[in-house]
Amino acid sequence: MKNRNFVLGIVLIIIMFGLTSCAPSGFERSEAGFFSGLWHGFIIIFSLIGKLFGADIGIYADNNTGFTYWLGFIIGIGGLGGGGAASRR
Repeated sequence: MKNRNFVLGIVLIIIMFGLTSCAPSGFERSEAGFFSGLWHGFIIIFSLIGKLFGADIGIYADNNTGFTYWLGFIIGIGGLGGGGAASRR
């Protein structure tokens, strides 16, 4: 049982580092649109954890399309928490 928990912990750490590597950082060639905002909203927790440990990770893409990026970002953050349905229980 201990070995299984250890392996699960290692897998979770690898997944966390993999997700934070996709966090927005600086200016890219193309503007970040709706789907980039959606993805950045989903991984905001991992971006915040990386930021706390001093990594140069952006929370929000600076070079974005405006309203569509913002809309995707907000939907992504809401989707992470279950859209508020989990807080009702």
